Amino acid sequence: MPMPEMRSFLSAVTRSRPLVRAGAGILVLGLALLLAVGCGKGKGPAGQGEAAASLQGGPGGPGGRMNLPPIPVAVEPAQVGSISSYYAATATLEANQQAEILARTSGVILSIRAEEGDRVKEGDTLLKIEDQELKFRLKQAEAEAAKQKTKFERLQKMFESNLVSADEFETGKNDLQAAEAARDLAQLELSYTRVTAPFSGRIVRRLVDAGQNVSSGTPLFEIADLDRLLAKVHVPAKEFRNIKTDQPVELRLDSATGVLEGRITLVSPVIEATSGTIKVTVEIPKVGPDTRPGDFAEVRIVTDRHPDALLVPRTAVITDKGEQVVYVARDSTAERRVVETGFESDESIEIKTGVAENERVVVQGQRSLKHGSPIKILDRMEFENTSAAKES
Repeated sequence: MPMPEMRSFLSAVTRSRPLVRAGAGILVLGLALLLAVGCGKGKGPAGQGEAAASLQGGPGGPGGRMNLPPIPVAVEPAQVGSISSYYAATATLEANQQAEILARTSGVILSIRAEEGDRVKEGDTLLKIEDQELKFRLKQAEAEAAKQKTKFERLQKMFESNLVSADEFETGKNDLQAAEAARDLAQLELSYTRVTAPFSGRIVRRLVDAGQNVSSGTPLFEIADLDRLLAKVHVPAKEFRNIKTDQPVELRLDSATGVLEGRITLVSPVIEATSGTIKVTVEIPKVGPDTRPGDFAEVRIVTDRHPDALLVPRTAVITDKGEQVVYVARDSTAERRVVETGFESDESIEIKTGVAENERVVVQGQRSLKHGSPIKILDRMEFENTSAAKES
């Protein structure tokens, strides 16, 4: 409607009845708003207005966009190295050798030469049992053996001269052998009064006291070789093809820091029917003083190794929209790369595709990035100091 006619219409409406005038007021207000909007559609600067300018981002660069400050990040180069895959299991450490030492003769304990915790070598004396009676028995047996030897030597000369029969000669020979056997047995019984260590190790427990009367079979000590420990793990049968003797193994203990190195010494030839697993015995040849039998360990068996893998720190790889992603520093901007990963370790992860050797990947600050974000590269200490300052 042309403007002059619109004004006439509004004037006529306002001269109508009061009720009509109230409704007309509302109508007038609506028409006024429509006129204002219609007038603002011009193409000139006056038609754009401050609101339109603000919607386009205001001043500050092409298209009205604000220049964003660079995001601080830390980077490290992708490098070629060795990485392995593992089968992980848990086990309780056991002594390589452990035995209960028993008395092999009867008598009263005269002295104890070893205490709990002592290191002993194979053949060291651990205790002494009273031996006087056995010494007398040995002397008696030696005298009898000497007597029979003299008798046999005389019979032998007579037999050679055909003065005795063959039966008499054989009887004398048998008597000598029996006497010598009795002498050797008495000597062996006497040796049992000195109890010795069957192998080198440490005394785990002492079970008797000096003055105690013991008999054959009485437990005296427990001894264990603690220098070499064992871990027995049960591996699923499907992993059997990846396991062999002398294979390296890593162990992490609950009671200690660091990693112990071991090797597989035994692989059971049968599969346990109830569990479908194979028993694998791992030997740890070198352990520290704080590592003992009974420690709980995580055992990681190396099942495969890639000696020339491209590696980046684990922190460099993040999951974004269901994809494995790293950000690569390209000059002063971040470039988003979707990658395919392989083996993983505690520190590194293998990159199969998406990154080239020596490219700098963002290892800290990447969660604030998008593709093309401006970045400022800092070393790790600078980055950590900057982050700490922001948090404070």
